[in-house]
Order: sequence, then C-alpha cells, then structure tokens
Amino acid sequence: MPIEYLSVTDVAKRLGISTAAVSAYKLPQPDATIGRTRGWLPGTIDQWNAQRPGRGVGGGRPRKHPAE
Repeated sequence: MPIEYLSVTDVAKRLGISTAAVSAYKLPQPDATIGRTRGWLPGTIDQWNAQRPGRGVGGGRPRKHPAE
C-alpha cells in the first residue's frame, strides 16, 4: 500500500482554511520532500493542529468596558 502525503493544498482543506493562510503558519517539518514539493502525513498535521494555541489565546486587546 503506497504512503500518501498531504500537499499544502490538502493541508489547507484539512484545516478548513485557504491555501494562502497555510503559508502564514509555521508548519512542522515535512515528512517527505521531492524537489521543492513538501508533503506531510495526515497524522503529523493532526498532531500539530491539536497542539496549536486556539483563537484568542494571549488575551488580546483589553475591553473598554469590562464585563460585570
């Protein structure tokens, strides 16, 4: 059974984001490289995505009127 790797486009589809947004992320090291083409195993991307901080981590900008 051949090993199938995810391309940048496949990673974007798996994460539900655009291909341009993937380029802004610091992806893990690819599991395979052929020329300039990078490939990741699905498990590598799933593990990396599970360990990323979620939206809003870090507090962000303080609110003008704190919730009471």
